[in-house]
Amino acid sequence: MIASVLPTYSRAPLTFTSGSGAWLTEADGRRFLDLGAGIAVNALGHAHPALVAALTAQAQSLWHVSNLYHIPAQQKLADLLVEHTFADTVFFTNSGTEACELAVKMARKYWYDKGQPDRTEIITFTGSFHGRSSAGIAAAGSEKMTKGFGPLLPGFTHLDFGDHDALTLAAARDNIAAIMVEPVQGEGGIRPLPDVCLKGLRDLCDRHGILMILDEVQCGMGRTGKLFAHEWAGITPDIMMVAKGIGGGFPLGAVLANENAASGMSAGTHGSTYGGNPLACAVGCAVMEIVADPAFLAEVNRKAGLLRQKLEGLVAAHPDVFVAVRGSGLMLGLKCKATNTDIVKAGYDQGVLTVPAADNVIRLLPPLTITDEEIGQAVARLDAVALHMQSEDA
Repeated sequence: MIASVLPTYSRAPLTFTSGSGAWLTEADGRRFLDLGAGIAVNALGHAHPALVAALTAQAQSLWHVSNLYHIPAQQKLADLLVEHTFADTVFFTNSGTEACELAVKMARKYWYDKGQPDRTEIITFTGSFHGRSSAGIAAAGSEKMTKGFGPLLPGFTHLDFGDHDALTLAAARDNIAAIMVEPVQGEGGIRPLPDVCLKGLRDLCDRHGILMILDEVQCGMGRTGKLFAHEWAGITPDIMMVAKGIGGGFPLGAVLANENAASGMSAGTHGSTYGGNPLACAVGCAVMEIVADPAFLAEVNRKAGLLRQKLEGLVAAHPDVFVAVRGSGLMLGLKCKATNTDIVKAGYDQGVLTVPAADNVIRLLPPLTITDEEIGQAVARLDAVALHMQSEDA
């Protein structure tokens, strides 16, 4: 008999009942140091007082009215995002997957309205992850996600990550609408796109009049030490997908765009029943007011340096378990020699939570509010995991 919850997840044998900051408490009372943050969602940790206050205040006044009417919290959050980014306009969604759907529609509608309806192809890269909708899995193109779900949405050209020659040739085709890329691949194994490559992509888009779509669902909202990861390269996209950390744990996503890229999206071309509702946007405003503060981002960078330094020492001490540290800011990965899922499971016994990714990597995505002491505890627990793995192999 099938379970009442559709069995699409391979869940860990853990049930958490409460959380505070970087810690989660299991039903049996055990405390776990959370280096996954709900897969980069709990940017400010669990039960952050400012988010609890914002949600409570909004819940006591208004929950939902739909986008048939003006929503003050939505307008405030849009204004904050426009103020702090390249964007001129924002559409709110409930998730990163929905943001991908709109980004694809926006890019294709742009060219349709320019009198080039055949300019629909979007270039994407191996190792990418853009959600699990029809557009998202078609964009990524990996057999693991697409098998059995055909026919797939057409209009995507998949190139090998880092193949500059293939990219240059593909971008010159007259049916290319956009290039879509993650500045740091998350599910793909914490693979940052070097700043010089991101600048090169921007130049390539400008040369051929192509729209640049950045997927910052996982690497955005302060995760790399700047509000958005592309800022390190000194470039701006035309369209950007945002989610995860923007709601601090409350379901919220967004598509940000400049006026030119968004020009095709007039009244009736897209919509959402829940997207940008009062509850979500009240929390999103509270997140933005904290994360966009330069002093907060400076602390993220300082703590990221401390964590990376300690992780480099961990790799050096356990070469039979770990190979290298990769990533940016507090979006780090440990490339493993031992099987990454075994390391994740061994972490449960040591009270530390990590997230597996492709290329035999474990992701370390702690709350941006993690303390120096907690960083020390995290690496100590990972050290205990490595010692356990070594004893198992002995």
